[in-house]
Amino acid sequence: MTDLHTSGAVTGTGDRSRPRAALPALCATQITSWGIVYYAFPVLNPEITQATNWSAGATTAAFSLGLVISALAGIRVGRILDRRGPRAVMTAGSALGAASLLVVATAPNLPMFFAGWALAGVAMAATFYQPAFAALTRWWAPDHVRALTIVTLAGGLASTVFAPLTALLADHLSWRHTYLVLAGILTAVTLPAHALALRAPWPNAPCSPAHAVGAAPVARSRPFLLLAAVFALSAFAMYAVVVALVPLLLERGYTTSQAAWALGLGGAGQTLGRTLYATLARRTAVATRTTTLIAVGGITTAAFAAVPGPYALLIVVSLAAGMVRGNLTLLQATAITDRWGATHYGRLSGLLAAPATTAAALAPFAAAMLAAPLGGYSHLFVLLAVISMATAVTAPWTAPADDNPSGAPLR
Repeated sequence: MTDLHTSGAVTGTGDRSRPRAALPALCATQITSWGIVYYAFPVLNPEITQATNWSAGATTAAFSLGLVISALAGIRVGRILDRRGPRAVMTAGSALGAASLLVVATAPNLPMFFAGWALAGVAMAATFYQPAFAALTRWWAPDHVRALTIVTLAGGLASTVFAPLTALLADHLSWRHTYLVLAGILTAVTLPAHALALRAPWPNAPCSPAHAVGAAPVARSRPFLLLAAVFALSAFAMYAVVVALVPLLLERGYTTSQAAWALGLGGAGQTLGRTLYATLARRTAVATRTTTLIAVGGITTAAFAAVPGPYALLIVVSLAAGMVRGNLTLLQATAITDRWGATHYGRLSGLLAAPATTAAALAPFAAAMLAAPLGGYSHLFVLLAVISMATAVTAPWTAPADDNPSGAPLR
Protein backbone atom coordinates (compact mmCIF):
# COMPACT_ATOMS: atom_id res chain seq x y z
CA MET A 1 0.00 0.00 0.00
CA THR A 2 3.03 2.26 0.16
CA ASP A 3 3.82 2.26 -3.56
CA LEU A 4 3.69 5.70 -5.07
CA HIS A 5 3.27 6.95 -8.54
CA THR A 6 4.01 10.41 -9.78
CA SER A 7 1.29 12.56 -11.23
CA GLY A 8 1.89 14.05 -14.60
CA ALA A 9 0.18 17.24 -13.52
CA VAL A 10 2.42 20.20 -12.99
CA THR A 11 1.35 22.89 -10.58
CA GLY A 12 3.02 25.76 -8.80
CA THR A 13 5.17 23.30 -6.86
CA GLY A 14 6.02 20.93 -9.71
CA ASP A 15 5.31 17.21 -9.95
CA ARG A 16 3.54 15.63 -7.02
CA SER A 17 3.48 12.15 -5.60
CA ARG A 18 0.09 10.60 -5.10
CA PRO A 19 -0.29 7.53 -2.90
CA ARG A 20 -2.09 4.94 -5.01
CA ALA A 21 -4.07 3.57 -2.08
CA ALA A 22 -5.15 6.92 -0.66
CA LEU A 23 -8.28 7.47 -2.73
CA PRO A 24 -9.82 3.99 -2.30
CA ALA A 25 -8.79 4.01 1.36
CA LEU A 26 -10.46 7.35 1.99
CA CYS A 27 -13.60 6.13 0.19
CA ALA A 28 -13.75 3.14 2.55
CA THR A 29 -13.00 5.17 5.68
CA GLN A 30 -15.53 7.89 4.85
CA ILE A 31 -18.27 5.28 4.42
CA THR A 32 -17.28 3.61 7.68
CA SER A 33 -16.64 6.72 9.77
CA TRP A 34 -19.82 8.52 8.72
CA GLY A 35 -21.87 5.32 8.88
CA ILE A 36 -20.79 4.37 12.40
CA VAL A 37 -20.06 7.64 14.21
CA TYR A 38 -22.89 9.65 12.62
CA TYR A 39 -25.65 7.56 11.05
CA ALA A 40 -25.84 4.79 13.67
CA PHE A 41 -27.09 7.22 16.30
CA PRO A 42 -30.51 8.06 14.79
CA VAL A 43 -31.11 4.33 14.32
CA LEU A 44 -30.18 3.45 17.91
CA ASN A 45 -31.54 6.50 19.72
CA PRO A 46 -35.10 5.17 20.23
CA GLU A 47 -33.67 2.05 21.88
CA ILE A 48 -31.24 4.14 23.93
CA THR A 49 -34.03 6.26 25.37
CA GLN A 50 -36.24 3.24 26.01
CA ALA A 51 -33.51 1.24 27.76
CA THR A 52 -32.10 4.08 29.87
CA ASN A 53 -35.15 6.30 30.47
CA TRP A 54 -33.05 9.23 29.32
CA SER A 55 -35.12 11.72 27.35
CA ALA A 56 -34.75 11.90 23.58
CA GLY A 57 -33.99 15.60 23.96
CA ALA A 58 -31.06 14.82 26.27
CA THR A 59 -29.55 12.11 24.09
CA THR A 60 -29.95 14.22 20.95
CA ALA A 61 -28.33 17.15 22.76
CA ALA A 62 -25.31 14.94 23.50
CA PHE A 63 -25.05 14.03 19.82
CA SER A 64 -25.39 17.68 18.79
CA LEU A 65 -22.67 18.60 21.30
CA GLY A 66 -20.36 16.28 19.40
CA LEU A 67 -21.17 18.08 16.15
CA VAL A 68 -20.49 21.49 17.69
CA ILE A 69 -17.18 20.29 19.12
CA SER A 70 -16.25 18.88 15.72
CA ALA A 71 -16.79 22.35 14.23
CA LEU A 72 -14.54 24.00 16.79
CA ALA A 73 -11.87 21.28 16.72
CA GLY A 74 -11.84 21.43 12.93
CA ILE A 75 -10.14 24.84 13.06
CA ARG A 76 -7.11 23.43 14.89
CA VAL A 77 -7.17 20.24 12.82
CA GLY A 78 -7.00 22.32 9.65
CA ARG A 79 -3.79 24.04 10.75
CA ILE A 80 -2.15 20.71 11.55
CA LEU A 81 -3.19 19.31 8.17
CA ASP A 82 -1.55 22.19 6.32
CA ARG A 83 1.78 21.57 8.07
CA ARG A 84 1.94 17.81 8.52
CA GLY A 85 -0.57 16.17 6.21
CA PRO A 86 -3.45 13.79 6.98
CA ARG A 87 -1.79 10.57 8.15
CA ALA A 88 -1.20 11.32 11.85
CA VAL A 89 -4.42 13.32 12.19
CA MET A 90 -6.70 10.72 10.62
CA THR A 91 -5.02 7.75 12.29
CA ALA A 92 -5.35 9.39 15.71
CA GLY A 93 -8.93 10.31 14.84
CA SER A 94 -9.73 6.68 14.07
CA ALA A 95 -8.39 5.56 17.45
CA LEU A 96 -10.23 8.36 19.25
CA GLY A 97 -13.45 7.54 17.38
CA ALA A 98 -13.35 3.94 18.55
CA ALA A 99 -12.54 5.04 22.12
CA SER A 100 -15.42 7.52 22.11
CA LEU A 101 -17.89 4.80 21.10
CA LEU A 102 -16.61 2.62 23.94
CA VAL A 103 -17.38 5.46 26.34
CA VAL A 104 -20.84 5.93 24.80
CA ALA A 105 -21.57 2.19 24.92
CA THR A 106 -20.57 1.82 28.58
CA ALA A 107 -21.85 5.16 29.89
CA PRO A 108 -23.65 4.54 33.20
CA ASN A 109 -25.25 7.99 33.22
CA LEU A 110 -25.94 11.02 31.06
CA PRO A 111 -22.76 12.96 31.97
CA MET A 112 -20.62 10.08 30.72
CA PHE A 113 -22.83 9.77 27.63
CA PHE A 114 -22.19 13.46 26.93
CA ALA A 115 -18.46 12.93 27.51
CA GLY A 116 -18.40 10.11 24.98
CA TRP A 117 -20.02 12.28 22.33
CA ALA A 118 -17.66 15.15 23.15
CA LEU A 119 -14.75 12.82 22.34
CA ALA A 120 -16.59 11.70 19.23
CA GLY A 121 -16.75 15.34 18.12
CA VAL A 122 -12.97 15.58 18.09
CA ALA A 123 -12.82 12.29 16.19
CA MET A 124 -15.30 13.61 13.60
CA ALA A 125 -13.10 16.67 13.02
CA ALA A 126 -10.10 14.39 12.42
CA THR A 127 -11.74 11.74 10.22
CA PHE A 128 -14.75 13.16 8.36
CA TYR A 129 -14.74 15.10 5.08
CA GLN A 130 -12.54 18.05 6.08
CA PRO A 131 -9.21 16.16 6.49
CA ALA A 132 -10.03 13.89 3.55
CA PHE A 133 -10.70 16.96 1.40
CA ALA A 134 -7.43 18.56 2.53
CA ALA A 135 -5.49 15.41 1.60
CA LEU A 136 -7.06 15.08 -1.84
CA THR A 137 -6.81 18.80 -2.59
CA ARG A 138 -3.05 18.81 -1.93
CA TRP A 139 -2.20 15.42 -3.48
CA TRP A 140 -4.53 15.51 -6.49
CA ALA A 141 -4.36 19.16 -7.58
CA PRO A 142 -5.20 20.31 -10.16
CA ASP A 143 -7.47 17.28 -10.69
CA HIS A 144 -8.81 17.48 -7.14
CA VAL A 145 -12.47 18.02 -8.13
CA ARG A 146 -12.57 14.53 -9.63
CA ALA A 147 -11.01 13.01 -6.50
CA LEU A 148 -13.35 14.97 -4.21
CA THR A 149 -16.33 13.81 -6.24
CA ILE A 150 -15.30 10.18 -5.95
CA VAL A 151 -14.84 10.30 -2.18
CA THR A 152 -18.14 12.13 -1.60
CA LEU A 153 -19.94 9.62 -3.80
CA ALA A 154 -18.58 6.93 -1.52
CA GLY A 155 -19.45 8.91 1.59
CA GLY A 156 -23.00 9.18 0.34
CA LEU A 157 -23.31 5.42 0.75
CA ALA A 158 -22.63 5.58 4.49
CA SER A 159 -26.28 5.62 5.53
CA THR A 160 -27.17 3.05 2.87
CA VAL A 161 -24.63 0.59 4.29
CA PHE A 162 -24.64 1.26 8.01
CA ALA A 163 -28.21 2.25 8.84
CA PRO A 164 -29.54 -1.22 7.86
CA LEU A 165 -26.49 -2.92 9.41
CA THR A 166 -27.01 -1.04 12.67
CA ALA A 167 -30.69 -1.96 12.68
CA LEU A 168 -29.81 -5.62 12.04
CA LEU A 169 -27.35 -5.64 14.93
CA ALA A 170 -29.88 -3.92 17.19
CA ASP A 171 -32.41 -6.67 16.42
CA HIS A 172 -30.09 -9.20 18.04
CA LEU A 173 -28.05 -7.12 20.51
CA SER A 174 -28.62 -4.34 23.00
CA TRP A 175 -27.76 -0.81 21.91
CA ARG A 176 -24.63 -0.97 24.08
CA HIS A 177 -23.37 -4.18 22.49
CA THR A 178 -24.27 -2.84 19.06
CA TYR A 179 -22.02 0.16 19.64
CA LEU A 180 -19.25 -2.15 20.85
CA VAL A 181 -19.46 -4.16 17.62
CA LEU A 182 -19.50 -0.97 15.57
CA ALA A 183 -16.46 0.32 17.46
CA GLY A 184 -14.64 -2.87 16.49
CA ILE A 185 -15.58 -2.42 12.82
CA LEU A 186 -14.47 1.22 12.93
CA THR A 187 -11.09 0.21 14.34
CA ALA A 188 -10.57 -2.69 11.92
CA VAL A 189 -11.38 -0.64 8.80
CA THR A 190 -10.19 2.91 9.44
CA LEU A 191 -7.15 2.58 11.68
CA PRO A 192 -4.97 0.51 9.31
CA ALA A 193 -6.32 2.31 6.25
CA HIS A 194 -5.31 5.72 7.55
CA ALA A 195 -2.00 4.50 8.98
CA LEU A 196 -0.87 2.63 5.86
CA ALA A 197 -2.52 4.31 2.88
CA LEU A 198 -1.65 7.93 3.73
CA ARG A 199 2.11 7.50 3.98
CA ALA A 200 3.10 9.49 0.91
CA PRO A 201 5.29 12.58 1.41
CA TRP A 202 3.21 15.68 2.04
CA PRO A 203 3.86 18.07 -0.89
CA ASN A 204 4.79 21.68 -0.33
CA ALA A 205 1.85 24.02 -0.59
CA PRO A 206 1.40 25.50 -4.07
CA CYS A 207 1.72 29.21 -4.65
CA SER A 208 -1.62 30.98 -4.69
CA PRO A 209 -3.18 34.35 -3.87
CA ALA A 210 -3.50 33.20 -0.25
CA HIS A 211 0.23 32.45 -0.20
CA ALA A 212 1.02 36.04 -1.03
CA VAL A 213 -1.21 37.60 1.63
CA GLY A 214 -1.27 34.85 4.27
CA ALA A 215 -4.18 32.94 5.76
CA ALA A 216 -5.05 35.45 8.48
CA PRO A 217 -5.81 38.38 6.13
CA VAL A 218 -7.92 36.08 3.95
CA ALA A 219 -9.87 34.87 7.00
CA ARG A 220 -10.56 38.48 7.99
CA SER A 221 -11.55 39.62 4.50
CA ARG A 222 -15.12 40.54 3.67
CA PRO A 223 -15.53 37.84 0.97
CA PHE A 224 -14.40 35.13 3.39
CA LEU A 225 -16.65 36.33 6.22
CA LEU A 226 -19.60 36.62 3.85
CA LEU A 227 -18.87 33.14 2.50
CA ALA A 228 -18.81 31.70 6.03
CA ALA A 229 -22.16 33.35 6.75
CA VAL A 230 -23.62 32.13 3.45
CA PHE A 231 -22.57 28.53 4.10
CA ALA A 232 -23.82 28.67 7.70
CA LEU A 233 -27.28 29.91 6.72
CA SER A 234 -27.44 27.49 3.81
CA ALA A 235 -26.45 24.58 6.07
CA PHE A 236 -29.05 25.58 8.64
CA ALA A 237 -31.83 25.64 6.04
CA MET A 238 -30.64 22.44 4.36
CA TYR A 239 -30.37 20.33 7.52
CA ALA A 240 -33.60 21.72 8.92
CA VAL A 241 -35.33 20.55 5.72
CA VAL A 242 -33.81 17.09 6.07
CA VAL A 243 -34.96 16.60 9.68
CA ALA A 244 -38.37 18.23 9.12
CA LEU A 245 -39.34 16.42 5.91
CA VAL A 246 -40.76 13.34 7.64
CA PRO A 247 -42.87 15.40 10.10
CA LEU A 248 -44.08 17.55 7.18
CA LEU A 249 -45.31 14.53 5.25
CA LEU A 250 -46.85 12.94 8.35
CA GLU A 251 -48.66 16.22 9.00
CA ARG A 252 -50.14 15.93 5.50
CA GLY A 253 -51.45 12.42 6.10
CA TYR A 254 -48.75 10.28 4.47
CA THR A 255 -47.60 7.14 6.22
CA THR A 256 -44.30 6.80 8.04
CA SER A 257 -43.10 4.43 5.33
CA GLN A 258 -43.96 6.91 2.57
CA ALA A 259 -42.20 9.70 4.44
CA ALA A 260 -39.11 7.54 5.01
CA TRP A 261 -38.94 6.62 1.32
CA ALA A 262 -39.19 10.28 0.33
CA LEU A 263 -36.30 11.10 2.63
CA GLY A 264 -34.25 8.12 1.47
CA LEU A 265 -34.74 8.88 -2.22
CA GLY A 266 -33.49 12.38 -1.49
CA GLY A 267 -30.24 10.68 -0.50
CA ALA A 268 -30.16 8.97 -3.88
CA GLY A 269 -30.58 12.37 -5.50
CA GLN A 270 -27.65 13.61 -3.45
CA THR A 271 -25.40 10.94 -4.94
CA LEU A 272 -26.64 11.73 -8.46
CA GLY A 273 -26.07 15.45 -7.94
CA ARG A 274 -22.42 14.92 -7.02
CA THR A 275 -21.73 13.26 -10.36
CA LEU A 276 -22.74 16.50 -12.08
CA TYR A 277 -20.61 18.91 -10.07
CA ALA A 278 -17.41 18.66 -12.15
CA THR A 279 -19.31 19.70 -15.27
CA LEU A 280 -20.99 22.53 -13.37
CA ALA A 281 -17.63 23.72 -12.05
CA ARG A 282 -16.13 23.85 -15.55
CA ARG A 283 -19.00 25.82 -17.01
CA THR A 284 -19.77 28.40 -14.32
CA ALA A 285 -17.90 31.07 -12.40
CA VAL A 286 -17.53 30.54 -8.66
CA ALA A 287 -19.95 33.30 -7.63
CA THR A 288 -22.55 32.18 -10.17
CA ARG A 289 -22.24 28.58 -9.00
CA THR A 290 -22.63 29.50 -5.34
CA THR A 291 -25.62 31.76 -5.97
CA THR A 292 -27.40 29.33 -8.27
CA LEU A 293 -27.09 26.25 -6.07
CA ILE A 294 -28.31 28.03 -2.94
CA ALA A 295 -31.18 29.65 -4.84
CA VAL A 296 -32.27 26.33 -6.37
CA GLY A 297 -32.13 24.83 -2.88
CA GLY A 298 -34.52 27.55 -1.75
CA ILE A 299 -36.83 26.79 -4.67
CA THR A 300 -37.00 23.10 -3.77
CA THR A 301 -37.75 24.00 -0.14
CA ALA A 302 -40.54 26.32 -1.30
CA ALA A 303 -41.88 23.49 -3.48
CA PHE A 304 -42.15 21.23 -0.42
CA ALA A 305 -44.20 23.96 1.28
CA ALA A 306 -46.44 24.60 -1.72
CA VAL A 307 -47.00 21.08 -3.09
CA PRO A 308 -49.16 18.83 -0.89
CA GLY A 309 -49.17 16.05 -3.49
CA PRO A 310 -49.51 13.81 -5.32
CA TYR A 311 -46.90 11.62 -3.68
CA ALA A 312 -45.00 11.03 -6.94
CA LEU A 313 -44.49 14.78 -7.34
CA LEU A 314 -43.13 15.02 -3.80
CA ILE A 315 -40.64 12.27 -4.67
CA VAL A 316 -39.48 14.34 -7.65
CA VAL A 317 -39.03 17.38 -5.41
CA SER A 318 -37.11 15.27 -2.89
CA LEU A 319 -34.79 13.97 -5.61
CA ALA A 320 -34.17 17.53 -6.82
CA ALA A 321 -33.50 18.75 -3.28
CA GLY A 322 -31.07 15.87 -2.79
CA MET A 323 -29.21 16.77 -5.98
CA VAL A 324 -28.75 20.30 -4.68
CA ARG A 325 -27.45 19.00 -1.32
CA GLY A 326 -24.96 16.77 -3.11
CA ASN A 327 -23.63 19.71 -5.10
CA LEU A 328 -23.47 21.95 -2.03
CA THR A 329 -21.12 19.46 -0.33
CA LEU A 330 -18.66 19.75 -3.21
CA LEU A 331 -19.24 23.50 -3.47
CA GLN A 332 -17.98 23.88 0.09
CA ALA A 333 -15.12 21.43 -0.49
CA THR A 334 -13.82 23.52 -3.42
CA ALA A 335 -14.73 26.98 -2.11
CA ILE A 336 -11.25 27.75 -0.77
CA THR A 337 -9.26 26.55 -3.79
CA ASP A 338 -11.66 28.26 -6.20
CA ARG A 339 -11.09 31.61 -4.50
CA TRP A 340 -7.73 31.58 -2.71
CA GLY A 341 -5.85 28.49 -3.88
CA ALA A 342 -4.66 25.50 -1.85
CA THR A 343 -1.80 27.05 0.14
CA HIS A 344 -3.71 27.32 3.42
CA TYR A 345 -6.54 24.97 2.52
CA GLY A 346 -6.64 23.11 5.84
CA ARG A 347 -6.72 26.18 8.04
CA LEU A 348 -9.14 28.18 5.90
CA SER A 349 -11.48 25.25 5.31
CA GLY A 350 -11.57 24.60 9.05
CA LEU A 351 -12.52 28.20 9.72
CA LEU A 352 -15.08 28.12 6.91
CA ALA A 353 -16.65 24.85 8.04
CA ALA A 354 -16.98 25.76 11.74
CA PRO A 355 -20.07 28.01 11.53
CA ALA A 356 -21.72 25.75 8.93
CA THR A 357 -21.22 22.64 11.07
CA THR A 358 -22.52 24.47 14.13
CA ALA A 359 -25.59 25.63 12.21
CA ALA A 360 -26.20 22.07 11.00
CA ALA A 361 -25.97 20.81 14.59
CA LEU A 362 -28.52 23.36 15.81
CA ALA A 363 -30.93 22.96 12.90
CA PRO A 364 -32.89 19.93 14.28
CA PHE A 365 -33.67 21.71 17.55
CA ALA A 366 -34.53 24.98 15.86
CA ALA A 367 -36.83 23.26 13.37
CA ALA A 368 -38.71 21.45 16.13
CA MET A 369 -39.03 24.63 18.20
CA LEU A 370 -40.19 26.83 15.30
CA ALA A 371 -42.76 24.49 13.74
CA ALA A 372 -45.47 24.92 16.37
CA PRO A 373 -45.26 28.74 16.76
CA LEU A 374 -45.29 29.10 12.98
CA GLY A 375 -48.45 27.03 12.67
CA GLY A 376 -47.05 23.80 11.26
CA TYR A 377 -44.29 22.38 9.14
CA SER A 378 -45.56 23.88 5.88
CA HIS A 379 -45.03 27.36 7.29
CA LEU A 380 -41.62 26.30 8.62
CA PHE A 381 -40.61 25.31 5.09
CA VAL A 382 -41.73 28.71 3.82
CA LEU A 383 -39.42 30.35 6.37
CA LEU A 384 -36.54 28.07 5.40
CA ALA A 385 -37.09 28.90 1.73
CA VAL A 386 -36.96 32.62 2.53
CA ILE A 387 -33.69 32.10 4.43
CA SER A 388 -32.19 30.27 1.45
CA MET A 389 -33.27 32.90 -1.06
CA ALA A 390 -31.96 35.74 1.13
CA THR A 391 -28.67 33.85 1.43
CA ALA A 392 -28.49 33.46 -2.35
CA VAL A 393 -28.83 37.22 -2.75
CA THR A 394 -25.68 37.66 -0.62
CA ALA A 395 -23.67 34.93 -2.37
CA PRO A 396 -22.47 37.03 -5.39
CA TRP A 397 -20.32 39.11 -3.05
CA THR A 398 -18.29 36.09 -1.85
CA ALA A 399 -15.78 36.29 -4.72
CA PRO A 400 -12.38 37.74 -3.72
CA ALA A 401 -11.77 41.39 -4.49
CA ASP A 402 -8.74 40.43 -6.61
CA ASP A 403 -11.11 38.80 -9.07
CA ASN A 404 -13.47 41.76 -9.00
CA PRO A 405 -11.66 45.11 -8.97
CA SER A 406 -14.84 47.09 -9.53
CA GLY A 407 -16.36 45.84 -6.28
CA ALA A 408 -19.56 44.74 -8.00
CA PRO A 409 -20.83 41.23 -7.39
CA LEU A 410 -19.46 38.66 -9.83
CA ARG A 411 -21.99 36.83 -11.92
